[in-house]
Amino acid sequence: MKLFLFLITIFLGALLLIRLFEEKLIFFPSKYPAGQWRPERFGLQVEDCTFTTAAGVKLHGWFVGNDSAKATLLWCHGNAGNITDRLDNLARLAKLPINIFLFDYRGYGKSEGRPNEAGVYLDAQAAYDFLASRPDVNAEQIVIFGRSLGGAVAVDLATRRAHAGLILESTFGSARDMAGRMFPFLPVRWVMKSEFDSISRIKDIATPKLFLHGDADEIVPFELGQRLFEAAPEPKSFHRLRGAHHNDTYFVDADYFHVLRRFVETLP
Repeated sequence: MKLFLFLITIFLGALLLIRLFEEKLIFFPSKYPAGQWRPERFGLQVEDCTFTTAAGVKLHGWFVGNDSAKATLLWCHGNAGNITDRLDNLARLAKLPINIFLFDYRGYGKSEGRPNEAGVYLDAQAAYDFLASRPDVNAEQIVIFGRSLGGAVAVDLATRRAHAGLILESTFGSARDMAGRMFPFLPVRWVMKSEFDSISRIKDIATPKLFLHGDADEIVPFELGQRLFEAAPEPKSFHRLRGAHHNDTYFVDADYFHVLRRFVETLP
């Protein structure tokens, strides 16, 4: 009986710790000056942008313009680092006929505040509104792009703002699905307050959708990406990134940028 009570105490204590430190288990921001804040070293000319949420949280991002742009990519990044950790990927994306706006959520990089689920959704809405207000951006040609946790942010945004298309890479259907993979021996679903419930929201998105996922993804299992794709309505397409893990997708799969270009160029 003592052993049983001890194990129950450990079990409940683990669940309590997960609940108390949930946001620290989800968000891993790097604050300025951490990072590589010299985009010119990657051959990039970026415009430093600051904008605010409806509640007055000051956010930061980079705009990369292209005179031949057929669309503007609004990039919602993953849960770790900041925008500077995407510089190599940004430089390669900038070769496509698109403008790119990459921003940091609250608590990341030069953005104020602390991240949480509701907050990052509001940050993406503020980023969209800022982008759509620019005279050099056609709001009807904004493509929302979300990678990893940013996929959940992108899906939420796509249900709230008009857009030309949605690109989701290496993402999942819900936080509970991910928690079940990370803590298979604990009923974490009982105590989690974060949802990131893309699998329910995506059913309401009627615009063209492109899904990409590495079949060797060690963080977000390939089948979670497939499940989200299956829940989405048409029009949609799925590109399997063969041999790609979670963080090497864009340079492992030889067709990666061709697939993105084709998606953008065939949008209505």
